Amino acid sequence: MKDEANDPGGAPPARRGQGFKLPVINDSPLTQTGESRRGFLKVMAQSAGITALAACDAETRERFFQRSFRELSPDDLARFVRRLEREYKEQYGVDVRVGAEPPIDGVVFAYALDISRCIGCRRCVYACVEENNQSRDPELHYITVLEMEKGHGVDLTHANAYYEPDLVPREGHFYFPVACQQCDHSPCEKVCPVGATWKEPDGVVVIDYDWCIGCRYCMAACPYGARHFNWTTPKIPKDQLNTNTHILGNRPRSKGVVEKCHFCLQRTRNGRYPACVEVCPVGARKFGNLLDPESEIRKVIETKRVFVFKEELDTAPKFFYFYGV
Repeated sequence: MKDEANDPGGAPPARRGQGFKLPVINDSPLTQTGESRRGFLKVMAQSAGITALAACDAETRERFFQRSFRELSPDDLARFVRRLEREYKEQYGVDVRVGAEPPIDGVVFAYALDISRCIGCRRCVYACVEENNQSRDPELHYITVLEMEKGHGVDLTHANAYYEPDLVPREGHFYFPVACQQCDHSPCEKVCPVGATWKEPDGVVVIDYDWCIGCRYCMAACPYGARHFNWTTPKIPKDQLNTNTHILGNRPRSKGVVEKCHFCLQRTRNGRYPACVEVCPVGARKFGNLLDPESEIRKVIETKRVFVFKEELDTAPKFFYFYGV
């Protein structure tokens, strides 16, 4: 994983409002690039807030005073989507679709991975990067593939995340991919001080990128190392941008927010598999509706030797590992 190459020493930006500038009043800008909503409000309070607010255009006021995602009315959400699509087109020069498909009734997504088949090729890692508009410089990965020695079980003390992928599968070893486990009892949700992360009815733990304050409590709470912080503005070449996005999923993010796997909401809520499932050359990855007794995921759980990672923590993941043999 290369997202650790970012400087971890600096303090994260406090909140949203990154990347645009407000009018200058009394020769002092209300905000600078990377300034927080809190800072904006403080400046307004110091310089006659009503006057300052009146000087801003309607879109700027809406941006700063926008409610959290779960509080948006249908009309508010529609305006928000249109604004995002307009901003992304200005930024990248192409039309970007920002979907807001809700959870599907009667569906709870779950994932299973056959560690007897996985060959450690990391194609899942890079398919995920391309699909989910993750930063390329530094490159951020949602999936970490660990190489372990056979005969020792899942032994994290001797796991190797930096093996040479051109030499896989290596004799005497097996491979153990780790990403967000989409927990029912998610520690990240419990510690978020502003409610910017929560579990959707379809079981996916999501993040409101515009409400995240960058405190990184969720990263400290996650026992799977599945959350990643943007120390800098994510860099995505314009010709590599995936223009099919979801508002709670793979839309371009900003500096100072946390992101993670979201089961490719832009795909799965439209009847498709996650990108990592489609790209796996050995069919080690399974995905489906946990509530459907005829689904492949249920067949795996009911007929294979299944376990969850760090079961003793009682996070109740919806990501299962199994031995297919």
